[in-house]
Amino acid sequence: QKVLEKLVPALPALIGGSADLTTSNGTRTTHHKPVTAQDFSGNYIHYGVREHGMAAAMNGMALHGGIVPYGCTFLVFTDYCRPAIRLSALMGLRVIYVMTHDSIGLGEDGPTHQPVEHLAALRAIPNLNVFRPADPIEVAECWELALAAAHTPSILALTRQAVPTLRRKAEGENLSAKGAYLLAQAPSGRRDVTLLATGSEVGIAIDARELLAKEGIEAAVVSMPCWELFAAQGVAYRTEVLGSAPRVAVEAAVAQGWERWIGERGIFVGMSGFGASAPAAKLFEHFGITPVAVAAAARQLISRA
Repeated sequence: QKVLEKLVPALPALIGGSADLTTSNGTRTTHHKPVTAQDFSGNYIHYGVREHGMAAAMNGMALHGGIVPYGCTFLVFTDYCRPAIRLSALMGLRVIYVMTHDSIGLGEDGPTHQPVEHLAALRAIPNLNVFRPADPIEVAECWELALAAAHTPSILALTRQAVPTLRRKAEGENLSAKGAYLLAQAPSGRRDVTLLATGSEVGIAIDARELLAKEGIEAAVVSMPCWELFAAQGVAYRTEVLGSAPRVAVEAAVAQGWERWIGERGIFVGMSGFGASAPAAKLFEHFGITPVAVAAAARQLISRA
């Protein structure tokens, strides 16, 4: 919402909306005026509980031209949006899907509302950038990239739970632009293991790195906000980021697709089934998506070497 407070007044073509989840999504700003049956001059559309209708309408707006539409709902409800998302990608439209409550971190709503397979399903769609930023800085960077992608739709998968700001040093470039980057180097520069993560789990990887450092194990942390952009980079850059050390990936979703980045030797820490109803912290502990579990996986990999 803080990013949108800056973007909306600066970009008159940006038309927002939500499928009956405006308050939960946090995607209406003080600069928005609703579109109504009596007044079309607004810049925010209350679509109602019509996720597919919202996504299809945004395709129409993008095809018309002069409009950059973004629409919001929970990530789990991309199930209802997917036919229109697929057509956004097929037609090469700049449509931005802001999908919040992106994991078991949404908590008490339970497994019906907790996406586990959705990131994998969306990443399978050609010409679709799936962004899962780790902190407020990456959120701003991913918005910039989504707006710049004139012929590619974007998913912005965002958490419900609060996440810490991981990057506090001013950068002269958009580090998310290459899809993945080295967020934290191994203390001496020599990697024993590389920890890969997206979204809210990047913070878990950072904490695991600190646990391992106390044991003399040197871990690097790679944030991967957009697989598609990373895959488009040259071999040299991908090799530099991923390194040659064993890899552990952590994401609060199913493992499908991660084998591309962790290889046959790697270990995935994440979900293998549906979620449950409980506060977010208890769910991450219950499903073993914790710094302790990531550190244990790293030690297991190193012991095999």
